[in-house]
Amino acid sequence: MLEQATIAHPGNKTLLAQYGRALADNGNFQQAFDVLSKAHSPDNPDWRLLSVQGTALDQMGRHKEARGYYASALKIMPGDPGVLSNLGLSYMLSRDLPKAEEALRQAYASPRASARVRQNLALVVGLQGRFAEAETIVKADLPPDEAAANVAYLKDMLNRNEAPRGAPKRTPVASLSQPD
Repeated sequence: MLEQATIAHPGNKTLLAQYGRALADNGNFQQAFDVLSKAHSPDNPDWRLLSVQGTALDQMGRHKEARGYYASALKIMPGDPGVLSNLGLSYMLSRDLPKAEEALRQAYASPRASARVRQNLALVVGLQGRFAEAETIVKADLPPDEAAANVAYLKDMLNRNEAPRGAPKRTPVASLSQPD
């Protein structure tokens, strides 16, 4: 009984949230998801934690369930570029590149869009074979030579994945955003 009362204290919820994020950062996704579930409640959800829970689910391959968490976060914080970026990457991980691009374009249109959002959009655009456009997007944050090198690396990676070796194609994993 004392443990439940202690967990309910607002300061402890902040500690739980920080601990859950640290677990996610270190690859302990199921444990992170479970801890984060205790750091907020259905009657008082925290959109940031919902987004982090979604990233944990994505990392566990539970993309459809993750998108439900992003949708809940977006109901609380409509148009948040970090949540939209995570949603886009969720679609990318399940190989639905048009939906990934749609969500990332929404994130990209926000004046609060970070370099990470732009890099994620460039990745999805590049995965669709539109390398010149991807390079234009990454040039917003990188010197032209680095942008060209990143796109060249993506092309090379995609070409290796398409080589007839019998190995399954893999989609590169991009950066999932965790709100501050």
